[in-house]
Formats: sequence, C-alpha cells, structure tokens
Amino acid sequence: MRLYGMHMRCSLTMIFALLLPATLPVVAQTLGQNAKAGATAAPFTLTVSSKLVIEAVNVKDKQGKAITGLTKNDFSVTEDGVKQTVSFCEYQELPMAPAVAPAKPEPEKIKVYNRLGVTDISPETPGDNRYKDRRLIAMYFDLTAMPDDDKLRALLAAQKFIRTQMTSADMVSLMRYDGSSVDVLQDFTADHNKLLSILETLIVGENQQSENVASDDASADTGAAFGQDSSEFNLFNTDRQLSALQTAAKLLGRLNERKVLIYFASGLTLNGIDNQAQLNATINDAIRSGVSFWPIDARGLEASGPLGDATQGSSGGVGMYNGSSAMAMTTRLQQSQDTLFALAGDTGGKALLDNNDLTRGIVQAQQNVTSYYIVGYYTTNPALDGKFRHIKISVASPSDAKLDYRAGYYAGKQYVKFTAADKDRQLEDALMEGDPYTGLTIAMELNYFQINRAEYFVPIMVKIPGRELALAKKGGAEHTQIDFILEVKDDYGSTTVQNMRDNTPAIKLSDKTVAQLAKNPVEYRTGFTLLPGKYTIKFLARDDETGRIGTFQTSFVIPNLNKEVKQIPVSSVVLSGELSDLSNAIYNASKEKDRAKENAANPLVLNGKVLIPSVTRVFSKSRDLYVYLQAYETSAATVEPLVAFVSFYQGKTKVFETRPMEVASGMSNILKTMPLRFSVGLSQLPPGEYDCQVTVLDPTGQKSAFWQAPITVVP
Repeated sequence: MRLYGMHMRCSLTMIFALLLPATLPVVAQTLGQNAKAGATAAPFTLTVSSKLVIEAVNVKDKQGKAITGLTKNDFSVTEDGVKQTVSFCEYQELPMAPAVAPAKPEPEKIKVYNRLGVTDISPETPGDNRYKDRRLIAMYFDLTAMPDDDKLRALLAAQKFIRTQMTSADMVSLMRYDGSSVDVLQDFTADHNKLLSILETLIVGENQQSENVASDDASADTGAAFGQDSSEFNLFNTDRQLSALQTAAKLLGRLNERKVLIYFASGLTLNGIDNQAQLNATINDAIRSGVSFWPIDARGLEASGPLGDATQGSSGGVGMYNGSSAMAMTTRLQQSQDTLFALAGDTGGKALLDNNDLTRGIVQAQQNVTSYYIVGYYTTNPALDGKFRHIKISVASPSDAKLDYRAGYYAGKQYVKFTAADKDRQLEDALMEGDPYTGLTIAMELNYFQINRAEYFVPIMVKIPGRELALAKKGGAEHTQIDFILEVKDDYGSTTVQNMRDNTPAIKLSDKTVAQLAKNPVEYRTGFTLLPGKYTIKFLARDDETGRIGTFQTSFVIPNLNKEVKQIPVSSVVLSGELSDLSNAIYNASKEKDRAKENAANPLVLNGKVLIPSVTRVFSKSRDLYVYLQAYETSAATVEPLVAFVSFYQGKTKVFETRPMEVASGMSNILKTMPLRFSVGLSQLPPGEYDCQVTVLDPTGQKSAFWQAPITVVP
C-alpha cells in the first residue's frame, strides 16, 4: 500500500467521549480567576500533527549496479542524530531501454495551437500509482534569458529527445517562464503528440493563426521584464529569474518521486552578493521538493571574436588593443555559467556547458535517474522553525553498499517566525503567482485626470474591511500593520510600467480600535502617472500579524483625450460619500517629503481636504453625494462656459435631476482644465438602485459628454 501526503491529523474528541459516563457533558473545565459563573466551555479536542518526510534513495553495489529487494526494515534513518522509524519503503524500477518502435509507426499528429493553455502539476493522492516506475522529467524554458536563436536551439533539442530518446519509463512536463509568471504548459505525460504539439507552437509562436495579432515589429523589446522593478525593490534581473525557478521547484514538490528539471537558459549571471539570498532560497526549495536542476546553456559552444560579434557595437577604447576587452568578455561568459554550475551542483544535477548537442544534457539527466527507493518516515521533530535537518541513511546489508540521497532539508516556517526577509520574499512570490490570494477582501477604485499633453495622474483608493484585521485581536495581537505591493503592466503583460511597495504604521488593537474596525473599512490611497494605453494592475495586501494576503487584479484603459474631437474631453467621474481632512489616518504610499508634491498634483485634494472615491458605490440617504470630474478645452482659444447636471434614473424613468450648473472659469493651464463639482443631497431619493448620469454641455462649441454608472442608495 502506498502512503502519500505531508500531514496527518486525528481528532480524539470522540474517543474521550466514549470513556465518560453518558450522563456527563463532554466539556473542558474552566480554571482560574477568569472563569465566569455558569459559563459553558467548548468541547475538549486534542489535535495531533505529524510531518511526513520522503527521501529518494539510490542503493548500488561496488560495481554500480542497483540493489533490489530491500524493505523498510533494511534501512536505518537518523535526523539530526535522532533515530527515526521508517514507515514505508517502495522500490521504483526505471528501465533505460528505449521504447520499442512498432513495425509500422503511426504518423505524428502534431498541432499548432492558436493559444497555449496553462495547467498545473496535479498532486498525488493516497493510493495513486500513476507515477510508479516512472521517470519524471520537467523541461523548463526561461524565455527571458534566451535570444531567439538560442530559444529555437533549445526547443529543437527537446523535440529531438522526445522523438528519438524518450524511453517507456519517461514522463515529461513542459514549463515556461515568460517574464511575468511560471506556466505549466503540460503536466507529466508520455503522449508524444501532445508534447511535440506544444513545442511546435512555441517554435512557431502563439496567435500565429489569428488575423488580429499585432506584428512583432510593433512590440516592445522588453528583455527580462518581470513583476518587480529592480530600481524600486533593489531586485536584479537574476533575482527574478531565480525566483521563477524557485516557483517551478515548488510546483514539482507536490510529487513524492524524484524529479529532474531541465533548465534551458543562455547563462545566468549573479550580481555580487546581492543575489545570494535568492540563490540559496531557490536551491533550498529545490532540495526540499526533491528536485535536481540540470541546466543547459542554450548558447552551445561559443567562439566569439575578441572584440565581440556583429550583434552589438564595438566598445572602443584602449581595451581593444591591450586585451582587457577580450578578458572582460571571457569573464562575463564564465560568470554566466558559474550560476548554472552552482544550481546543478547543489541540487544533485549537472550543467551542460559549451556543447552544441543540447540533447546530450537531457540524456545525462535521464540516465542519472535510475531505479531507486522511496523511503518515508514521520519526523520526531515537527517544529516549524526553518532550520536545516541533517539526514543520514544506511542499510545493514550489504555493508559496502553506496547510497545516494539528499543530506537533509529545511523545515518549514510558521508565519509568526518569518524574518523580515522572509516576509518580503513571501509578498514578491505572491505577486508573481497567477493564482490570486483570497485571505483578505480588497476593493479598489482607480481614476484618471490629464495633467499635461502627455501624462495622466491615476489616483487609487483601496478599501479593506476592518473586521478582517480585527481577527488579529482574537489571536492575542496588540497591534498589526498592513503591507502593500502593487504592479502595473502594459497591455502585453511583459513590461512593468509602475510599481509600489509600502506598509501602514502599526495599528494598535485596543478594544476601542477593534470596535471601530468592525464597522469601518481601512482606507489606503496612492497615485502615479501614466501615458495613454491599456494596462493591468495587480495589488496585494497582507495583514502583517496573521500573514493573510488578499489580491486585486483588473485591466483598465487610459484614453488619449487629445484625439477626442467630437465630444468634450472629460476625465473619469469620481463619486464619493466622504470628504475627509488630510490629517486623518488615510495611509499614503508616498514618502513624507513627497506627500506635499503628490497632494498638489492630486485633483481630489482641495483646501486641506481629500475626496474619498466610493469603491462600492453604495451611498447613504443621510449624507451628501459628491461628484467630481474635469473637462478639458485644449483646442479652444479661450475658456468657453460649460453647463453640467446630474440625473438619477430607474430604468428609463428619470427620478431626480439637479439644477444645471454653469462653469465659466477654469484652471490657468495649457489644458484649460474646467473642474466640475457637485454636492447632491440624497434625502429625496427612496432607497434602491439607480443609474447616475453626469451630463456636460458646451453651448458654444455644440459639444457634449455623458457618463453613467449604477449606484445604490441605502437608508
């Protein structure tokens, strides 16, 4: 019987209930001075947790042949010198003979997909035997680290392996890192046609059959764009690549068997000691997940001239003549390969460098995974302290047997034991992952206002229900804070155009504060400038006390109002039920010295007060509704008077309309900005749902503008 899983829990409530008289309630006694008279305590429950540790062990004799027939009683395991009880042992037999070709091979059925689907590495369930006697090979293509020629060489090598060198015991998974996320294009499978079809699609390119795809000539060359910007977080490109590799290792860690990850890249250069933390984290997660890296330098054997090749301009200078340029080029090449060598050596793999036959690297990884034993035990040290646990395994007979296994693992960490670096890495990993977090509920409102002929200011308001943060009080916390991370990408999802990292001051969780949080949301505002275009924003918030994370992600468009000639160019319309003093505790992402400058640029700030956009667009009858927008008369010779009013509809019936307001003066700027402000009393509207419409008319220019959105009025 196969045993899988990482945790085992058993509740002993019912066991104790059977041992007590039937007339007695099964409760835990409340002791001490805090016990209240007549209080009834909750049922007593004892929970036991155990950590299952799985090791893949190669056992060979002096001649290098695999030793078979061993059982769990033949293995002796210690963890940090403490003897462990082996719970199960299973032999995985992996033949190396290539699959026998049929007398009349079937023709390949290769498809070129218009768009590649994204799947996941399916975890194993108890009793699942689909990977028994199977060799698991994951091919990982780092598209940000390979130019087109190297990318093609890597994909063709993968195709060659699948066609000619894949054995009957092999199962292959295909993974891709495109600069924004790690995508599992194919879970482990032995279906040649599926694998070849995906590789062929990567070679040809996705969306090649679509008529509405923009030409590559119009696309930006983004290089290694990724979720974070190195200038903001001091994260280098190598950090982002290593972090993505770490994510791939974690995905493969869902399976108990040995896994090899074929890492195709055109080198990977460390930036001094700045990348050491991420390099160690990636290696540690690979070891913990039972993954060995087998990097393949897709550049093959390089024979560049001493002054470089035609892909780049000559550096010039005296270095061309004294040899320093050639030496620097050689050093850069060696440094880019050193990281690949380190990844392989520390995880039990081997790097293929300076070889044009890239398939050789895949075959080396394939041949390295021979028959082995899966040995599992429940550790006697279940503490989640993040420390390294040393493992030693031996067999009683034969005494001269050679064993190959991982020498230990890093224990997991509880969030309360995270260091500051651990917390930073958790948020950065969460930003990269495609699967959103739902630990916190987040609502967001973003708007745009033109500030000059080219740029637009985008204020953002985020609201988090305070009752969710109040949960930290139940855990005994005296204070908490919220960490934020934000990223804005272009329409292609490849270039990060804005990002932000911030946290709130510590919120003291007194009884009074908790009562306020239970009724009111926590509000957070920030803002930045953008050019016209289509964007995607991803925002994460984390309760620093409990570690719960929430994700908000959406697409939005900043229109080019300079091209609007038929209607009055207007900004987005802000609806608000709150006008607050700037001194109130609304958290701002800007540094203290930059807040005055940002407030001056923010059109929602006026005379020491800030208009808080309504994220939910639910308004109370007892409070006024504030409406704000801007109109722009850039093409007008002088400021032309505008007339505006607000209407409320239910269906096609107009329920209420404000009196028309004339605006005859505007801001003295090149855009001739006309601010339009309304304060509408809602007391005359019965509770219900309405369509709020804002109408702007230009009697002189015979133009108009309309905006409409649904709102809800509550008592």
